[in-house]
Amino acid sequence: MLQTYEGYLEKGRFYPLGPPVSIEGRRRVIVTVLDEQMPEQKETSQAQAWREFFETVNASDEEIPATFERV
Repeated sequence: MLQTYEGYLEKGRFYPLGPPVSIEGRRRVIVTVLDEQMPEQKETSQAQAWREFFETVNASDEEIPATFERV
């Protein structure tokens, strides 16, 4: 069965514009790269919060304990 998925490539990875794609087994494919740029996606507030959290953790000189206290 022939299937077509629209999406974009970024850093060698394919991101579908729609529901996640699951392709079983090894398949022959044809990839067509169009001569148009995709607009940059804006970072959601949740993604921004996580990015800032990890940047803060990585910039901290505190040692991270092996186990964390349950809250």
